[in-house]
Amino acid sequence: MSTRSILADNIRYLRMQQIPELSQQQIADRLFVTRVSYAKYETAKASPPLEVLLAISRYYHISTDLLLTVDLRKYKLQEMLNLPDNRILLPIKTDSLGENKIEIIPYKASMGYLSGYADPEYIESLQTMSLPFLHNGKYRAFPAEGDSMPPYQDGTFIVGKYIETISDVKIGKTHVLVTSKGFTFKRIVNISERALTVSSDNVFYDNYDIPLTDVWEIWQFAGSFSSKEQEIPDFHNGDVKGILLKLVAEIKQLKRSLN
Repeated sequence: MSTRSILADNIRYLRMQQIPELSQQQIADRLFVTRVSYAKYETAKASPPLEVLLAISRYYHISTDLLLTVDLRKYKLQEMLNLPDNRILLPIKTDSLGENKIEIIPYKASMGYLSGYADPEYIESLQTMSLPFLHNGKYRAFPAEGDSMPPYQDGTFIVGKYIETISDVKIGKTHVLVTSKGFTFKRIVNISERALTVSSDNVFYDNYDIPLTDVWEIWQFAGSFSSKEQEIPDFHNGDVKGILLKLVAEIKQLKRSLN
């Protein structure tokens, strides 16, 4: 479906949802265009000028991005969340029992998510699950990778709650950060005007900064699930913590000697 067709369907749908329903002449008067011109917009025979498109967006309090790219007839507008820069997060959906549907991002699919996270068809194609203790908010499950955040290992999914603004991010808490390079699961240790400083729970990894301009989405840890049984290292002797601390100290000393 073309952008013009999506817009035509949307503005016709929005007009008819008004209470009482507006006539084409009434909405045309509000937009300062003729009824004939407006009728062409609703039938996809013409595209509205930018100033008229902006007027439609402001009148219905819906971003131009939504008007042009999403078939609004499929979703409840009151449940639609708008992201910065007019990006889209799909509605909070529930199953037959009223439980929040949580989309599951496929394992090792960070690049696919980056290109599809604002695409309604991509999000709708994802498998979903429900967790009865998660209600208020929007949740999504991301695959954990690597060994930087023990005990979470490959095969574990981190369930995150969507955070709308940086001011809602809690220092000391773990978050899934979606950036221009992919997504990562880290603990937030500092927030500055320009960057988030993150750390790994694995002490072998150093802290680093992620520029705020690179952060697309933030999801605060809300739970996890895994189909794999947790493997416990077989340490027969010695103080495990002491051994790890000694190794960390030796690695840091080695780094200093190489610099």
